[in-house]
Amino acid sequence: MEKRLERSFFSRDVLQVAPELLGKILNRRFPDGRLERFVINEVEAYRGTEDRACHASRGLTGRTKVMFAQGGLLYVYFIYGMYWLLNVVTGETGEPQAVLIRGIEGYNGPGKLSRRLELDRDFYGEDLCSSARIWIEDNGVQTRFTTAPRVGVNYAGEHWKDIPWRFIMNGPEL
Repeated sequence: MEKRLERSFFSRDVLQVAPELLGKILNRRFPDGRLERFVINEVEAYRGTEDRACHASRGLTGRTKVMFAQGGLLYVYFIYGMYWLLNVVTGETGEPQAVLIRGIEGYNGPGKLSRRLELDRDFYGEDLCSSARIWIEDNGVQTRFTTAPRVGVNYAGEHWKDIPWRFIMNGPEL
């Protein structure tokens, strides 16, 4: 039985939330009324002002403001002049953390999946707990996963670029 994830799920530390998002169902209702559902299969965790790969490491800015808000909101940002990336804010207010959704069933790569979901700046700050156009459901499936270093964060320095905060789904638990 599927159930929309509640605020309490997102209001925890990003290192708890990120791997638990694997196998969950990302729902997107498009403007034409069509509903499509995708299994989340790859994510990356970004944790606070101390994490040099996290946008919040530069402090509170207009871009990062939503990361300092309550868990369950969306942080979307534009990169390379072509992609909006989808991030889920986690933790409590004042604790900037987010999970980058890197892959969904059939679409690997955060830019490809955001294009498929037709995301743009209008999704910045969207509340996954109440939105009628995007939300995540628990389907009750526990997943197995592997970890790896995050992608594209060499600028963050040796420690932060090599930390294994990328979580990749291997399949359901047996």
